[in-house]
Amino acid sequence: MRVGLVCPYTWEVPGGVQQHVGDLAETLMELGHEVSVLTPCDSDAELPAHIVPAGRAVPVPYNGSVARLAFGFRVAARVRRWIREGEFDVLHVHEPAAPSLSLLACWVADGPIVATFHTSNPRSRAMSVSAAALRTALEKISGRIAVSESARKTLVEHLGGDAVLIPNGVAVQRFEKAEPLDGWPGPGGAIGFVGRLDEPRKGLGVLLEAFTTLGRQREGLRLLVAGPGDADEALSRLPADLRDRVEMLGRVDDEDKIRAYHSVDLFCAPNLGGESFGIVLTEAMSAGAAILASDIPAFRQVLRGGEAGHLFAAGDPAALAGGAAELLDSPSRRRALSASARAAVRGYDWRTVAEDVLRVYETVLAGAATGPVTAGRREEA
Repeated sequence: MRVGLVCPYTWEVPGGVQQHVGDLAETLMELGHEVSVLTPCDSDAELPAHIVPAGRAVPVPYNGSVARLAFGFRVAARVRRWIREGEFDVLHVHEPAAPSLSLLACWVADGPIVATFHTSNPRSRAMSVSAAALRTALEKISGRIAVSESARKTLVEHLGGDAVLIPNGVAVQRFEKAEPLDGWPGPGGAIGFVGRLDEPRKGLGVLLEAFTTLGRQREGLRLLVAGPGDADEALSRLPADLRDRVEMLGRVDDEDKIRAYHSVDLFCAPNLGGESFGIVLTEAMSAGAAILASDIPAFRQVLRGGEAGHLFAAGDPAALAGGAAELLDSPSRRRALSASARAAVRGYDWRTVAEDVLRVYETVLAGAATGPVTAGRREEA
C-alpha cells in the first residue's frame, strides 16, 4: 500500500518521535510498501528520497521540553499539496495534538487516517486547554495507537477516546554487535549515558551528582556521555579533579552511538519523567548492556518491572550511586541483566511492531467508505 507518514518535529534535531517515524518508514519499505514522510526540515538539507521537507521549524516549549515545530498558512499549503500528490491509501500522523504538521494534516485530509500518540504527560495543561479546538481534527482519525500505557492514559484523560497499544520499535540487529570505542571501558569500570545534556528531564544532573560520590570511592571509574548540549556547562557541575574522567562525545552518528552502548559496563537512564516509552533503553537492551534506570512508569514497563534492568528511585542521586555500585561489583548480576534485556527487547523489534501497525492500517481500510486519502482543493500560496 501507499503510506503517508507525518512527523511533527524537525528532522534535523534527533529525537524519539523522529527515530520512530524513520525506522517505521524503513521497515514498511523493506516489507514492500511505498512510503513518503513529511517533516519540518530545511529544504536544502540532504535527505533520502522518501523524506519530504515541509519548511523550517521554530522552537516551541512543549511537554517539558523544547519542540521544533512547523505551522502556518504556507506550511498548510505544503501539507495539502503533499497529500494530494501522494494519493495515499493510509495517512499516518504522529503526535496530532502538537501544533505542527500532524494537526494540519488532520484538518486538511479526508479518508483513512491513523494517529500515533507518543506524549506521556498526565498534567498537561496545554493539552487540556486545547482539547476542544483539537476535536474537529481528531474526529477524522479512524485508528489510534499509543506507544505506551502512560501515553494511552494521557490521550484518554485529555482528549477522550482510546487507542490500541503498540510500543516503539527498535532495529535489534543494528545494535547487537559493535566494537567498543578506543580505550573503553577500561579497567576501572565505565558508566554510559545517551541523551540531551541541556534537557533537565533526561536526568544528567542526577547522574553527575551520583558520579561525584562514585568517583571519590572508585579510582579509575569513568563516565561516557553522548548527546547534544553544552559539555562545558555539564562538566562544571563536577569537582575539578573528576572532570578528566568524563568523556563528552557530543552529538554522535548512529555508528558511534551503537559503539558507545558497547563501551560501558553499565548503561544509565536517569530520566526524571515525561517519557512515554524509552527508546534509549531498547537500544541499550539490544546491545546487551546492563541497565540502571530510574523507576518511572515507562521504564518500569519496558524493563519488565526490573527483570531486564535495575530500577532506582527517580531523581535520587544516592539511590543511583547505590545501584551503580552494586552492579559494578557484581559481573554475574550484570550478565544476568544483559541476558534478560536481550530476551525482553525481542518483542520490540521493528519487524514485529510494523506488522502490528499494518494490522491497524488494514482495519481502518476495511472500514473506510472512501478510496485514497484526499485533500482540500484550495490552491497553494
